[in-house]
Amino acid sequence: MTGFGSGERGSFKVEIRSLNHRFMDVSIKLPQGLARHEIELRNMLKEEFSRGRLDVNVYVAEGARQRVRTDTALAMDIYNALQTLKDELLLSGNISVDVMAGFRDIIISEEAVLNETPLYEAFRDAVAMLSEMREREGVAILQDMLARIEAISLMNSRVASLCPEVVNACRDKFVQRLNELFGEGVVCDGNRIMQEAAIMAERMDISEEITRISSHTEQMKNLLLEGGTIGRKAEFLVQELNREANTISSKSGDYRVSSIAVEMKNELEKMREQVQNIQ
Repeated sequence: MTGFGSGERGSFKVEIRSLNHRFMDVSIKLPQGLARHEIELRNMLKEEFSRGRLDVNVYVAEGARQRVRTDTALAMDIYNALQTLKDELLLSGNISVDVMAGFRDIIISEEAVLNETPLYEAFRDAVAMLSEMREREGVAILQDMLARIEAISLMNSRVASLCPEVVNACRDKFVQRLNELFGEGVVCDGNRIMQEAAIMAERMDISEEITRISSHTEQMKNLLLEGGTIGRKAEFLVQELNREANTISSKSGDYRVSSIAVEMKNELEKMREQVQNIQ
């Protein structure tokens, strides 16, 4: 799911952005000197989330990053040495701060000693905000998914109601076609005709697909209402529903059934996109 969370404690600020992803993909950017905390922060994310692309950025306040001091004793030695050189060589000019700044050894930068407890507090705050945002989005997704699965269930019922009519129409059309080809006066083996008609009707029979769609939609409803980590299971059920809808579309010779199958596939495509948001 998409979302954003942030937390700020002490000298630390943490920002976490979440994007849709089939798996768990974490990227953590830490300031220099804090890399040793990455594994622990990753483990904290895995305890809370199971899917998604998570981009984590940790910032340290500017004043807390480093401290600068001067080596006064060394600076005095350098100054005296330069003054002696100036006197001995009769050089002109002053020994200014600009001259002294050229000697980098007299300026020392030190990493600030940070209390790292606020880092974890800020991180937990960011995770909590992100979780809350994802939960709100999850409620909206749940309602959308339930509405779509209910629509697919109703479409399946419509197909089921048409099924006997389609099979009978298939047999009648077959017999009618034979009469057109051979004429009504021609004597044909009635049993053989009905047998061939039955074989053709069986090839076009979609009752098994209807039953499986009914089962899959019921499973999907229960899965969504059950909650928890259901993303992978929901993704599998959407794939299976799409497979059955494709089979119905290819087997049925009735335009009404085919058009309903196309509607089903449109709803399933939208569900497939939404499933990527579920962890």
